[in-house]
Amino acid sequence: MRFSLPFSFPTKKVGIKIGDIMTRNFISIRPNASLIDIAKEMIKKHVGSVIVEENQYIRGIITERDIVWALVKKQDLTKIKAKDIMTKNVTSISPSKDIYDAVNKMRKTKFKILPIVTKGRVIGVVTIKDILRLYPSLIDTLKESIEIKEETEKIKRSKAALTGDTWIKEGICSECNIYGLLYNVDGRFLCESCKDMLV
Repeated sequence: MRFSLPFSFPTKKVGIKIGDIMTRNFISIRPNASLIDIAKEMIKKHVGSVIVEENQYIRGIITERDIVWALVKKQDLTKIKAKDIMTKNVTSISPSKDIYDAVNKMRKTKFKILPIVTKGRVIGVVTIKDILRLYPSLIDTLKESIEIKEETEKIKRSKAALTGDTWIKEGICSECNIYGLLYNVDGRFLCESCKDMLV
């Protein structure tokens, strides 16, 4: 699930390894799990995302947004499998990395969950909530910053429209596989986040 991480903390390594704060009891499913079973598991466990793995190797990730996309765009929900809707290009992090590294990855990729991987095998996950639990003072800053960021993005989009740099259709981004408004960048249809990362 993508989001904006507008605050600038931490600005340097803090000496806490991601492996120390990761959630070890994460929810994982197989690539052939049905959409219905995935949704039931997410509701039962009160989670917003699940890791798709096979033989302990990460294959993808499914978020609430992926499920909503499937509900809106797919016709026969009974035939949809995890492998059909999962995000395959998953950004992960090593357990030995500092919280600083995780925040930077979240900021760059705009994902609020990072699988913790060792030799391709998932051993845990870390979310923005895990980081905010350590630094609760960031919650107010985050709320204020999100409102400022949203207004800044609106201004940026309106200026882009004046120069002709506007989205041209809705669909799935060819880079991150997220459904949304797409821009044509050298013949590839990219969401705003992926487009900005290439600029």
